[in-house]
Amino acid sequence: MKIRASIIAEIIQISLASIMAHKLRTFLTLLGIIFGVASVMVVAAGLTGSQVYVRDSVSKALGSNSFIVARLVGFGNVSDEEWDRMIKRNRNLKIEDVAFIRERCDACQEVTADVSGTHTTYLGSKEMFGTTVRGVTANTVYLGNFEVEEGRFFSQQEERGGAPVGVIGWDLKEKFFPTVDPVGKTFKIANQPIRVVGVLEKLGSNFGQSQDNIAYIPISTYQKIFGARRSILIRGNAVSRERFEEAIDQVRVAMRIRHKLAPDEDDDFGLLSTDQINNVVDQFAGAVAIVVLPITLISLLVGGIVIMNIMLVSVTERTFEIGIRKALGAKRKDILYQFLIESFVTAALGGAIGLLLAIAIATLVESGFSFPMEIQWWQMALSLLFSGGIGIVFGIYPAWKASKLDPIIAMTEGK
Repeated sequence: MKIRASIIAEIIQISLASIMAHKLRTFLTLLGIIFGVASVMVVAAGLTGSQVYVRDSVSKALGSNSFIVARLVGFGNVSDEEWDRMIKRNRNLKIEDVAFIRERCDACQEVTADVSGTHTTYLGSKEMFGTTVRGVTANTVYLGNFEVEEGRFFSQQEERGGAPVGVIGWDLKEKFFPTVDPVGKTFKIANQPIRVVGVLEKLGSNFGQSQDNIAYIPISTYQKIFGARRSILIRGNAVSRERFEEAIDQVRVAMRIRHKLAPDEDDDFGLLSTDQINNVVDQFAGAVAIVVLPITLISLLVGGIVIMNIMLVSVTERTFEIGIRKALGAKRKDILYQFLIESFVTAALGGAIGLLLAIAIATLVESGFSFPMEIQWWQMALSLLFSGGIGIVFGIYPAWKASKLDPIIAMTEGK
């Protein structure tokens, strides 16, 4: 069964004329489709935007092809029993572990040490509460997850000597040195004067939390001020994407050798990669979609039922027209196609309006609340096809009923 393009165009023209003739009824009919498509697209935009945002944030925070070695890693599904076992089993990581990994991981590009805490920084009577102070190795700058905008990062010589130097974030610059160049000036961390050698680029906020209230100092300086008993965090990256898994394996082997673990013993450290974080994020987004999207699809089904009822009313109202068309030679399939295409056009129009509404809502949410929203082109195309498909599915019965009408009876009852 084939239908010519010219006939389809004519039927679409008739459908649009019917829609324009009953604007209010059509609008009320399409409310379910409009709000159904809009709600599905807004949820999808939020999920997609969040995934992209988290991936970008992880990549920016950790760097690409990166990994973290920590005493405890509780990311993902970790039971309370397993967490308790890790607390008892896992050992503190030390700066010597970093050197050991560097020697034995030729697939690693950079291996760095990191220890941090939240402290009050001050200059004279000015105080900055909640500053993240990170003690790191000098090669941390090469991981590529931040940029120094003014001055420089501290050197390996300054790190080895425990020099009281630091690189500050934008919040500290504006608080302590609003009108002067901060490079060469000093501020204090726990009564220890720190000379500023660089200023980081402005990062802004992350879900309402400032990323610029931060200071980087040499890890040796941090341990002089706060002690060296805390476990450090080891960060690193692979020389290339192709050698990423090899780097992860070499790091795990090096740590097991360093901690003298037997082959049958579990790791006494945690190892986390950016891929693992992204996989958990994707799983979480998928779980949310499985729960939320079916709920939002209910309004689409309701809209489809409303379209079916309106199409049945339309068949009743146009009985005489159907009889005339059949009397003039229209076949059952012609009537069937006419009402199916009308139902498709009506539902697709509702989908298009719902899509525009979703784009408007997503734009308002992103601009007003700084929450990432992203609607991809394939999602837009799928929403239009799905809404049109709803129209076809729920238009089958009215179309079949119209095509079954006897022309003589139709003309008689339609007068």
